[in-house]
Amino acid sequence: MSVPRFQLFHLSVAYETSTRRDYLKYSGVVVGSGLLAGCLGGNESSSAPESTTTGTQTTDTAPNEKAAAADGSYSVTMAPMGPVTFDAVPERIFTRLTHLAGMAFALGRGNDVTAMHAPDYYHALWNQFTPRLEGVSLDWTGLYSSWETSKEKLYELDSDVHLADPASVFALESWNMDDIEEISENVGPWFGNNYSDRHAEPPAEWADDYQYYGLWEMFEKVAAVFREEARYEALAEIRAGILDSIESNLPPDGKRPTAVMITAADLERDIYAYTLNTPGFLTAHTRPLGPQDAFDGTIESGAVVDFEALLEADPDVILFLGGIHPDSNMQDIRETLGAAPVASEITAVQNDRVHPLGARYQGPILNLFQLEMSAKQLYPEQFGEWPTYVKGPYPEIPESERMLDRQRVAEVINGDI
Repeated sequence: MSVPRFQLFHLSVAYETSTRRDYLKYSGVVVGSGLLAGCLGGNESSSAPESTTTGTQTTDTAPNEKAAAADGSYSVTMAPMGPVTFDAVPERIFTRLTHLAGMAFALGRGNDVTAMHAPDYYHALWNQFTPRLEGVSLDWTGLYSSWETSKEKLYELDSDVHLADPASVFALESWNMDDIEEISENVGPWFGNNYSDRHAEPPAEWADDYQYYGLWEMFEKVAAVFREEARYEALAEIRAGILDSIESNLPPDGKRPTAVMITAADLERDIYAYTLNTPGFLTAHTRPLGPQDAFDGTIESGAVVDFEALLEADPDVILFLGGIHPDSNMQDIRETLGAAPVASEITAVQNDRVHPLGARYQGPILNLFQLEMSAKQLYPEQFGEWPTYVKGPYPEIPESERMLDRQRVAEVINGDI
């Protein structure tokens, strides 16, 4: 069974003339060595304390994220941009990676997205979950696929805000600092952070002022951009309840299963394996569950492995990224593993514990669903059995066995807070 190759690219990537927008002003990007000091909008607001955390995960929340100025403008601070000032709530939303598109979706703004990576693929994937959210709809079909974006295309899209990391856009071969400044001044500000995905190193020009955020820390800041703090707080409360349930019911370390997280375009040729417990928001759905990594630190995340390597690791559970996408069929994946002389000896294959996942570049809503599904896949005795899944939407789970309140999530997305 195959997964589209553009999804594998997305999963394994490691680093990577409008004036109407005068009402959205870029208030400052602070770049290492002062390269852009004064050139992208000047000094930081005196009301925004300078963060002292560099190159580590941070939990700072600047006061100016909660208050607006007398003229109605407001400022939100996140590395690597520094403080960004808005005179009005952005309407048209450019994104690159789907963790930020997923944040727009969680805030009821999913259909205001103008661009994203592999939009048709992720439209189909996200809409495997929306059937469980009453009254929630999402349409990303036909959007501009923005991973290798150009300055000219950003002018054409004319978005009010670019939920994209300017450091990662700068890393594209066709971009330079002047281009980053030009788009922020003439089209709309940048607001994103990609290198928090695995605490990767940003380009040297940005490293001095880079900080790492958890998925939900970043979501809080994005929510402040759209003045949707109440939606963020309501969803964060749901997440806190799930995490409390997980923490109180996890078995001791020595009694937890070993697991691997993989994906493949062709299971018999190229298998990509990913870490489960390393820092960064790519493991926001597995790290809280604390499974034992079957590879035990012997591979880098995104490494190519074969059946022999999987058998040597011999996981109790295999989590297959993209397995819940409509183009995937978990029964085919299980049968391929079971028919291979080497793979058939893997404990997870013999015990029918090969399960689907969605995506690592997950927004808040996918993260909530994936916490529930991963908990059931890894710890059925503690959290209830995960249904045997073949294909189709996220499976129905009896209400008494749900960890996630779907109705409440749907209400929040739809603004009933």
